[in-house]
Amino acid sequence: MNKHTMNKQTRTLMLPALGILVASMALAGCNRRDDTTAGAPANESVAAQTGQNARDQQADASRSMADAKENAREATQDIKSATADATSRAGDKVADAVITTTVNAELAKDKGLSAMKIDVDTDAGRVALRGTAPDEAARERATQLAMTVKGVVNVDNQLKVDNKM
Repeated sequence: MNKHTMNKQTRTLMLPALGILVASMALAGCNRRDDTTAGAPANESVAAQTGQNARDQQADASRSMADAKENAREATQDIKSATADATSRAGDKVADAVITTTVNAELAKDKGLSAMKIDVDTDAGRVALRGTAPDEAARERATQLAMTVKGVVNVDNQLKVDNKM
């Protein structure tokens, strides 16, 4: 075979081989996944996860707001209750002071009792008499006078009889 014939045969064989190579490369390029297509499921997964996270955070925020609202309601109720209790106690103290003043005035009106020697203490309408009385009759009169005062619920007569008066 001569050189010219050999070149012709090589070329004849080379062209189809080259064609097959080019076609193979083209087909390989067609089968290759597109980056945007390949990433789509991952992007959809990230988007779904982000959406779920947002919904979870919204639910947490809603629960936190509901808890804060309940805590505020309870605090308001506690304040109202404490205010009512404080007002009631203050009212009781004023009422007790009025009772003490009135009992002292009643004792001072009685000639047989000396208001200066009788200490009057009032707590929740309960009057305690401490000090001395000139005799047993005056001691009992002090109890009766204290019981006539409006608001008195009980009298604890701790007066001692002092015969020296």
